[in-house]
Amino acid sequence: MNFVKMHGAGNDYIFVDCLHQTIDDMSALAVEMSDRHFGVGSDGVVYLYPSMVADIKMRMFNADGSEGAMCGNAVRCIGRFLSEKSDKREFTVETNSGLKTVTHIDSDIYSVDMGKPEIDEVRTIFVCGQSLKFTYVSMGNPHCVIFVDDVDSVDMRIGEEIEHHSYFPDGINVEFVEGKNENLKIRVWERGSGETLSCGTGACAAVAASVKCGICPIDTDITVSLRGGNLKVKYSRSLYLTGNAVKVYEGDYYDKVHFCDRRSCQRPR
Repeated sequence: MNFVKMHGAGNDYIFVDCLHQTIDDMSALAVEMSDRHFGVGSDGVVYLYPSMVADIKMRMFNADGSEGAMCGNAVRCIGRFLSEKSDKREFTVETNSGLKTVTHIDSDIYSVDMGKPEIDEVRTIFVCGQSLKFTYVSMGNPHCVIFVDDVDSVDMRIGEEIEHHSYFPDGINVEFVEGKNENLKIRVWERGSGETLSCGTGACAAVAASVKCGICPIDTDITVSLRGGNLKVKYSRSLYLTGNAVKVYEGDYYDKVHFCDRRSCQRPR
């Protein structure tokens, strides 16, 4: 099975071309390949399919095998994948949270129109012996945004506890956010993957909540600093996410359980 490994600001994914090969158990294969000791190592696996409404369709599975609706860093990497095969500079990607448009800006920089967020009022959750205020933001996937004074001192076990809290029966992504005006610094606990170096939808959720709470200005490029690098987010009529999409390597992966050649397998319904 051929695959490509790419990352956006350190948020790394394995991309599997299902246009020409068939996977019979995408969830199990994602767990196996994502393992950083016994597999390729990644935050998850993205499967690429033909689409009737876009240039390509993606399905994204986290490192624990759960399926995610959307990933902004992965969409930028898909833009990189497509741009290497075409002279076009703009592509559409079908995701489980709708169509996304990705544009090749320059070199390895790509930008995605992430759409409009859904933002709820500030709520309170009791976790790890303390009450924490958070802003709920949906980017097609759910986010719990918590503002802190010093993001580097945050105990990330709080993120894990919130992900599995009964308040969120389907789990949730957690962003700890520090900063104001045109600069934010965040750490992310991703649902299904744990702490990651970056999260595109998380950066967008952090900016959306910051604009909502008057911490950052609207219609301005906000620099979001993550452990894996910087992303730019602009919240105007939509949320625009800009950052790098880096191709790390291509490879062949042998797995007799989850992969089958198209000649001997039926495409999953």
